[in-house]
Amino acid sequence: MATSKKRINISLPSDIEKVLEKIAARDDLPQATKAIQLIRMAIEIDEDEILNRVANERDAKNAKFVPHKDAWL
Repeated sequence: MATSKKRINISLPSDIEKVLEKIAARDDLPQATKAIQLIRMAIEIDEDEILNRVANERDAKNAKFVPHKDAWL
């Protein structure tokens, strides 16, 4: 049966493979499901770092105030 999810092949170093195997077993999940959870977490962390960098750049003396309703159009 075809799937609507994108499939990718990843070659894991043995140390990462062992850790993924252990934490998937600990959480009683298939390794692929645990890998997806970890990738999602990593993407959120990366996004947070980028947004923090942008916020720090904008947090300067004489910065222009943007009302909330205008910022989230």
